[in-house]
Amino acid sequence: MLVAGFPAGSFQTNCYVVASAAGEACVVVDPGQDAVEPLEALLAEHRLTPVAVLLTHGHFDHTFSVAPVCDGHDVPAWIHPDDKDMLADPMKGMSTQASAFFGGRIELREPKEVRTLADGGSLELAGLTLGVAHTPGHTEGSVIFTTPTEEGVEVIIAGDTLFAGSIGRTDLPGGDFAKMQASLRDKILTLDDSGVVLPGHGPTTTIGRERASNPYLQDLGTPAPGRGM
Repeated sequence: MLVAGFPAGSFQTNCYVVASAAGEACVVVDPGQDAVEPLEALLAEHRLTPVAVLLTHGHFDHTFSVAPVCDGHDVPAWIHPDDKDMLADPMKGMSTQASAFFGGRIELREPKEVRTLADGGSLELAGLTLGVAHTPGHTEGSVIFTTPTEEGVEVIIAGDTLFAGSIGRTDLPGGDFAKMQASLRDKILTLDDSGVVLPGHGPTTTIGRERASNPYLQDLGTPAPGRGM
């Protein structure tokens, strides 16, 4: 499996490409602010052809470039229905402070084709089987994607549900700390320790490392953190 990525824009949101190998079809995950040019360079470097864009949630730092990427390659975007409205109205997911910073208005639009994700479903894309798990808490429509490597190690594309040493903030519109706790308990801690976590921000980690050292997994009653947009 080929997994490559880069931090995009002022929020340093991780944009990933995932493929079975170089020179093959791929999926693009979370093309955020200013992601178009570095993404095109990454696709050219590995000779990859996108067949879909996957969105871990609807916050604009993860979706900013979804329309130009999807429409430019004539591919659909996949997002959970609870976050779909944020594609065209990103202010729905922003804090009052962030909204004021952007003058109360950010103009985005949906791609030409948007498809919705279902909890417990799977996607057969680019020669990969990607499991979908709904993980509300950071947003109502947050999801994680999982796919096994040939060696049997699972890759977990975690968005802003889980970070190295932290978890996603729950104080934005649509956030819910109780739902985040349930998602972490039922969807994250049930994964194998060998699973490699690709978070929405920051460095890669593993389920085992986070199970052992992440304070928000050690004690799910810990007050909500402030990571993510």
